[in-house]
Formats: sequence, structure tokens, C-alpha cells
Amino acid sequence: MKRFFSRYHPRFIRSLVYMLQASEYNVRDYVAWLSRVEDFTLVEKRRHIVITKKARILLVTASACLFVFYGAASAMLFLFEFPKGIILFSAIILFSPIILQYAILVPLVLFQVFVQRPITRQKIKRARQKLEKHPAIKIGIAGSFGKTSMREILKTVLTEGKKVAAPGGSHNTPLGIAAFVDTLKGDEEVLIFELGEYYPGDITALCKMIDPDIGIITGVNEAHLEKFGDLHTTAKTIFELADYLGHRPLYVNSDNEEVKKFASKDHILYGRDGVDHLAVENPHTDLSGTSFVLTQELVHIKVQTKLLGLHHIGALSAAADIGIRLGLTVEEIARGLAKTAPFDHRLEPKIDQSGVITLDDSYNGNPDGVAAVIDFLASLSGKRRFYVTPGLVEMGARKEEVHREIGKRLAFAGIEKVILVRNSVTQYIEKGLRENNFQGEVLWYNDALAAFTALPYLTVKGDVVLLQNDWTDQYA
Repeated sequence: MKRFFSRYHPRFIRSLVYMLQASEYNVRDYVAWLSRVEDFTLVEKRRHIVITKKARILLVTASACLFVFYGAASAMLFLFEFPKGIILFSAIILFSPIILQYAILVPLVLFQVFVQRPITRQKIKRARQKLEKHPAIKIGIAGSFGKTSMREILKTVLTEGKKVAAPGGSHNTPLGIAAFVDTLKGDEEVLIFELGEYYPGDITALCKMIDPDIGIITGVNEAHLEKFGDLHTTAKTIFELADYLGHRPLYVNSDNEEVKKFASKDHILYGRDGVDHLAVENPHTDLSGTSFVLTQELVHIKVQTKLLGLHHIGALSAAADIGIRLGLTVEEIARGLAKTAPFDHRLEPKIDQSGVITLDDSYNGNPDGVAAVIDFLASLSGKRRFYVTPGLVEMGARKEEVHREIGKRLAFAGIEKVILVRNSVTQYIEKGLRENNFQGEVLWYNDALAAFTALPYLTVKGDVVLLQNDWTDQYA
């Protein structure tokens, strides 16, 4: 009943436009969100609508539609006698908000089909033509996770010997890449691209656009499983990069089991043990960073990075090997590796005034990443550790399995405090904790803000707090 009556709240139209905006105007994602909403007055919890030109047009259009519906309802009272007029009036008033939540898509779809898509096609065509003439080595990175970290590591290392450019943020769609290509001057020596995958065929389309010379596949897991349906489809989509490259170099992450199923003998494997001819020795990690030695016959590269966790070794090794392939010296590679540091919201350490160490991993929302950071927490002996999470989204049919596994890992790691934000999946984390005899304490909060507000009262100097993933308003 709450779902039904919340449609008649004065903020209903604003809520619909916010839902479209937060879904990046993706009709499928918006409709899927509609099916999950229990109260339309509460959809703006973590974030709020940004009044852009597009949002303003949709707000005005939706308001006009509702005005027309109500006008038509009023007309029924005059056009038809009692009780037919009342029945028609009530029916229109009753169903207008339900119709509106789909009718709002009509101007959006018309705009996308007749205005946005032609413009987008022209921008992509222009970017593709510019890239065809660009002399730079082009590197494409695909994977369910780890693309941004790989991009930043690679950029930092290769910049020591080459002029390198890469899109900022997570610009991994055709339009985002096209906007980046517009900024190129033409004298860049290496271009690095993330290849975003949301549906089968996405990677192929991006490859045709940028024509990569070197490829990297960082891993395959349940991220975006709701869109792909199963891991096999996810892997096939990501390995579209391999199909496109043919015999060109492709680096694949051997630490990831799903990737190993699809890797061939022609692919270059990288992982915690090293890459190709570079072997890893003496790996160590703590809160100050990670160290290891890359060895190749008589060559020894001592690596000391501020990146936290042994799971970074594979990407660092791959970056070193690509550096060698592109002609960088050992000294340049060592310098570049030493400059790598944590990225925003990806196991990023911060120390507050009270001496509490917070590891901000709020942009890490995939099972492999979670496993890696729990392993890192487990290695921090002598400190009280807090693990704060709302769980992971888009896990599809495997959401219970994935979250029970998180609970199992937390129990085995001996984490002292697990703080869970109530939603549809954290119950499975608690179940995994109980099933594996968790000896620590589980604390529940109704939302992330309540959990964050409580932390200063729960922690003391020297404690380590891991903030795992961010739960957006689209999910309950």
C-alpha cells in the first residue's frame, strides 16, 4: 500500500526524474528500479537530483502530462452523468501516476532516437577517424573489475619514458572516449583506454572504435551479473577483446579463475607470481605499502609502492612488462612503479585526528576486490579491525552465494567488528558469519549515514576501519 499511495506525493514527479538521472537515462535500468521501489518518497536517500537542462525539461513535461490527466479527469464530471462521470474521474485520478511513470519515457526515447543518437554517431565516427590517423600505441583494458587501477598503474609507469594520455574518471563508453579523443593533440605516444561492458557486443564496438595494439583483461566475476545473466556470457563479452586482437599481445590475469578458463597459450599471463619472463620474489604488504622484487636473469627491479595489498602485484608486473615491450629502461620502470599510489576510494588510506586509520574502498564493489581487501585486513596483526559494508549490487541470482562467501572470509580473517547496513543482501553476510563460527561482533545500522555517525564512538587510536563499497539509491 505504501508503494501505491507514495505515487500521490507532491515529490513523485521529482522522484521519477531523479530515478532517470541516477540511472544515467538508461531505460532498462530505470524500469528495473521501478519494479523495486517500495516508497517513492524515499528514493532520494544517498544523493539528490541535479537540476540540469535535461532534468528541467523532464520535470516540466511530466508536470504538464499530469495536468492534462487531471484536466481530462475533471472533464469526465461534465461530459457524463452520475455515476459514470464519477467512475471515469476516479479511474483517471487513480491510474494517472502509474501511467506517468512510463509516459515520462516517451519524450526521453524520442530525444534519444532523433537527436542524441545521430549526434553520438557523428562524435564516435569523428573520434574513430582521428584515432585511425593517430600514431600512438593504443592499449585497451577490459574486465569486470580492476580496469581503473590497471589504467592508472600503467599510465604512471609508462609516463616515465613516454608521453601518455588516458581518459579520466570512468570514461569507458563510446561517448566518453569520443570526448577524450577530442582533447588529443596528436603528439601522444601511448593512449590507454578502459573498455566498459554492459551488454554483449559492447567490447567489440569499442575495439572497432579505438583499434587497440595491446590488450589487457583484468578479470571476470559477478559484477553486472544482473545485466549479463551468467558468468559465461560475461566472460564471452570481455573476451571479445581477445577475438578482436587476434595475434596482437593480450595480457590476462591468471589470479582470476574465470579468466584462466578462457585464456589460451598465446596469451601473456600475469599475476602475483609475476608475468612472462619476470618473476616475483619477497612480496610483502602492510599499511605503508607493498614491496617485492621483479627478477629476470641478471636484472632485479626492487619495487616499493604505496599501493596496499598483494593483489596489486599482478597489475604492477604487467605494467613493468609492457614498459619493457615499449622500450622503457629498467630505471624508468622502477621509478614509475615507485610512484604508484592508492587511487580515490580504492583502498585509499586516511588517518583522522584521533589516529583511526580508515581504508576507503567505497568504489570497490566486486567479489574479487572484496576478497583481496579482506586478505589485506587479515594480514594486519595487532590492530582492531572494523569492516563496514552495505554489500554488493548487481550480483543477480548469485547474490546469496556471493554474500555468504564474504561472511565466510570475514570469519576466517578474524575481523573484530563487522558493521552491516540493512538492505536486501547483508542478511546473507551475517548468515555466512554465523555458519563459520565468527568470533567477533556484528553491528547493524539502518543506513550508511547512521553507521558512519556511530564510528567515532566505536573506534580508538590505532583501529583500522575498512569502508567497503557504496550502495546507491537504485538498490534496496
